[in-house]
Amino acid sequence: MIYRLIIVLFFFSVGAFAQDNFIKHKISKGENLSVIAKKYGVKVKDIADANPNAPKILKLNSTLLIPNKNKSTAKTKSKNEEIAVNDTPLNASGTHEVASKETLWGISKKYNVSVDDLKKENPSLETEGLKIGQQINIPSNNVASNISSSSETPITSEVVSTDVELIREVKPKETKYGISKEYGITVAELERQNPSIKGKVPVGYLLKIRVPKEKADAIQSAKALQDNNSQIDTSSVQIAGTAPEIKKDSTVLRTGDYSGLIDQIIASATENIGIRYRSGGTTKAGFDCSGLMFCTFGNFDIKLPRSSIEQSRIGTKVASEEAQKGDLIFFRTNGRRHINHVGMVVENVDGEIKFVHSSTHGGVMISSTKEPYYTRAFSQVNRVLN
Repeated sequence: MIYRLIIVLFFFSVGAFAQDNFIKHKISKGENLSVIAKKYGVKVKDIADANPNAPKILKLNSTLLIPNKNKSTAKTKSKNEEIAVNDTPLNASGTHEVASKETLWGISKKYNVSVDDLKKENPSLETEGLKIGQQINIPSNNVASNISSSSETPITSEVVSTDVELIREVKPKETKYGISKEYGITVAELERQNPSIKGKVPVGYLLKIRVPKEKADAIQSAKALQDNNSQIDTSSVQIAGTAPEIKKDSTVLRTGDYSGLIDQIIASATENIGIRYRSGGTTKAGFDCSGLMFCTFGNFDIKLPRSSIEQSRIGTKVASEEAQKGDLIFFRTNGRRHINHVGMVVENVDGEIKFVHSSTHGGVMISSTKEPYYTRAFSQVNRVLN
């Protein structure tokens, strides 16, 4: 009897010792091995050695054993850990697989990074663009992690927001794009914070804009300097930095690097996918082809003519193989002798141009020049932003 008792106590002590050497961690959204290792102050290799049968791509809600190298600090979590904003778990290498219809702008918003940071991390994007199935690197310092509870006492982590809310009155001739650029946010974010301005923003309307305290202080300082100089026309200063304009002689007024703007324009257009076709339509109640282009570009202060034939006369014609994102693509459909249909290029890979447009039979959708109907009807590509 005493011998059996000694055996039981031996195995119990071994189990307790093993539990004391490891911490069980439940995987949350957005976490990868690097984030988990940093959280517990261990190396990625230590976690991999402790979990030899763990899959390479971490699964949500699965459990990992974490070496408990520092028992005194293993129970103390940093108060400033970031909350995960990515709905898709990253694998251990911090990469993202490009899916169909994804844009660089959409991916940057998903992982809370800038388009420029993605391009710096993936130089090939500048020359080749996005391809379906492509693995792109996500900047590791921007990978957010969820905060898990400790093994004994649940810890509720609160992120203290340093954003402040500013009140901004809309002045004559101002646009949503100009105002959003002034505050360093996107048009979509401005509309999210002010749901009642989905259409044209009225003069005198009081916008509520939340920005980081540092940005708010900089804006207030800039306004104070403007107020001290009575010679400055504030409305003209605000308009001068907005989006590019198009000359009446069908050439672009100014040139520059508009890659970020083009990604926003494409994102704005593709948000309307599924909306029905409506002749003469320029709202979410329904679009015709030129109405979709007119409305989309108009949201960013780029004034296009109303009809497809008039739109085909602006900008600069380019060869189809040189088509880029944001270019307008034109067709002569149903045997017409003149241009009667327009879309916007969202991708050009291996001679196949994909474009978003409003089709009479399917509403707002993405189509391809490889489709026989559009191969026969293709007319030209115009670049309105250089």
